[in-house]
Amino acid sequence: MAPVPSSAPIDGPLFAEVNMGSDSSAQTVRVTVVQASTVFYDTPATLDKAERLVADAAAYGSQLVLFPEAFIGGYPRGCTFGVTIGSRSAKGKEEFQKYHASAIDVPGPEVDRLAAIAGKYKVYLVMGVIERAGYTLYCTVLFFNSQGQYMGKHRKIMPTALERIVWGFGDGSTIPVFETPIGKIGAVICWENRMPLLRTAVYGKGIEIYCAPTADPTNTWHLSMIHIALEGGCFVLSANQFCRRKDFPPAPDYVFIGPEEEYSPDSVVCSGGSVIISPSGTILAGPNHEGEALISADLDLGEIARAKFDFDVVGHYSRPDVLSLTVKDDPLNPVTFTSGAKIEGSQKP
Repeated sequence: MAPVPSSAPIDGPLFAEVNMGSDSSAQTVRVTVVQASTVFYDTPATLDKAERLVADAAAYGSQLVLFPEAFIGGYPRGCTFGVTIGSRSAKGKEEFQKYHASAIDVPGPEVDRLAAIAGKYKVYLVMGVIERAGYTLYCTVLFFNSQGQYMGKHRKIMPTALERIVWGFGDGSTIPVFETPIGKIGAVICWENRMPLLRTAVYGKGIEIYCAPTADPTNTWHLSMIHIALEGGCFVLSANQFCRRKDFPPAPDYVFIGPEEEYSPDSVVCSGGSVIISPSGTILAGPNHEGEALISADLDLGEIARAKFDFDVVGHYSRPDVLSLTVKDDPLNPVTFTSGAKIEGSQKP
């Protein structure tokens, strides 16, 4: 492969090249993390933007493209949805209605569109979405293979802080790791990455390319990503949105916490920080806090074995006789119907 640009601004010149793949006998996988903003409250336009970005990444030769948390549907940064303890405002309920309308059904036409994009550009696509399941929303990651097939999803099992007001809780049935020709791929979302037992669950499934879509732009985030790469002996890819105030609807349709006059249209409200880390803890690309960008690197998969020789958290460095983890991976349903059972007051057609 030719050298890959580690970070390319969207609609701008390339800069900073990185040469990878020192072991020519090992498989090398080119990956890109997308750092870009949702077109808020406009899901069709966001899908169009996603396709343009996938096309750009594929033009670099990328085989896997990771998007940020909640890219389709939007991360409602700075929005309270009119919630105080004991009450919800009428305007907040209207905001939720609009947010609900921007979410997508899984399966659904937007999922079909994303699958078609992955197949058209021959990439593995890992996409953060807001999933609509009836009237409950989930922060979800969808996985697609390079043949244009939907593989499955991960629902965030623990939304953070006020996120819990607008998103439901995933369960153990959606913590997949997919075995693919380019490696074993899974995802853990934002501050789920601070949950040691969830990390251990995906390590136990043999994850090799650990995707961490996030909404955390802080300077300490990439330190957590370095730790996870070392702990899991895996490549870590983290994608975050880069957003300005003008990427959200203007007031009063969308109001940030605090006086609106503090925000100019170009005020940065999320500064990205997307990054790619090797199993040795080396930063391969990023963190980028400069603007919307495609951040790319070549992954030498042989480095996984070299890292695991030092430390294999679920292998030779484990002590199952002392410490063990049980994961409950059955789906949890609030209502279960037993086929053929007679239910008082109901009638069969």
